[in-house]
Order: sequence, then C-alpha cells, then structure tokens
Amino acid sequence: MNGKVLVLNQDYTPITVCSIYRAFLLVYLKKADLVDQAENQYLRTVSKKFPLPSVIKINRYVSIPYRGVVLTRHNIFKRDKNQCQYCGTTKNLTLDHVIPKSKGGKSTWTNLTTACQKCNAKKGDNSLEEVEMKLRNQPIKPSYVMFLRESNGEVQNEWLPYLNPKKSVS
Repeated sequence: MNGKVLVLNQDYTPITVCSIYRAFLLVYLKKADLVDQAENQYLRTVSKKFPLPSVIKINRYVSIPYRGVVLTRHNIFKRDKNQCQYCGTTKNLTLDHVIPKSKGGKSTWTNLTTACQKCNAKKGDNSLEEVEMKLRNQPIKPSYVMFLRESNGEVQNEWLPYLNPKKSVS
C-alpha cells in the first residue's frame, strides 16, 4: 500500500495528498467520504474487501489560511523539473536570476530559474539578449494546486477533475 490519495476539503478543493493507508482509515472512521476509487483494486481482509481510495473528501471544512508555495531553492528546482532552463541538462544545477541582481532583478518566482553551472557562467551578469540565450520555459509563480499536481510525480486520472480549476465538481 504505497500509493497516494488526493484529499479534498469539504468544498471539493484539493488540500493535500496522503497514503492509501491514511485515506482508508479516514473513510473507515467516517471522518471522510470516498469520492473516487481505483478501478478493480481493493483492500482485502480475511472476510471483506474495501474499495481502494483514489480521492477522498473530508467531512468538515478545514480553513487553510495560507496556501501559497514558499519560494525556496528546492521548490524552484521542483517547478523546473530539475532541468537547466537554458540547455535542459540535469547535472550541476544552480539558480540563476533571469534579470541579474546588479541590474535590478529581484529574488522572485518570476525572476529565478534553474540553470546548470555552465549556462549560468555563460550568462554571467548579462541579460538574455546580450548573450543570445533563450529560456525553455518562462519562470512563473506556481499556484498551490499546480504545485500539488506537479510535485507528486504521476497524477492519477481520477484526480484530474479536482486539480483542474476550470472544471467544476459538485
């Protein structure tokens, strides 16, 4: 039982991801409802079988005051999938200020990107135009839901309606 389960708040907004074991206990103890289950998979006891949870909804609303993603080196690497945003390598990674600090660039989600040491040294204290380099992806500030989706590796199909903010679920 080392799979993951999406946990929804009472209003169907994603809160976190937990283990199958924890999700099953929440449902069994009637602290959460089973919203979706893994197809043709079950938890078995000697005399019963229970559906394997994929998405659960807790029974009472939990107020979460801050649901942003903290700006850290680790989270920037995660957002950029541990790849240099100039050449695509995954070796010798560091952070780069797209607009150099010496030219007024700030340490923000939209100005920090993952770069390998070679590309970072090549860019140096210059703008991208000055050294004729291009970013593979523009750095963005990830939303909590986007980060939850991206940072958990493989996303199950059952999760997609709840992680896609354009679709409404009731």
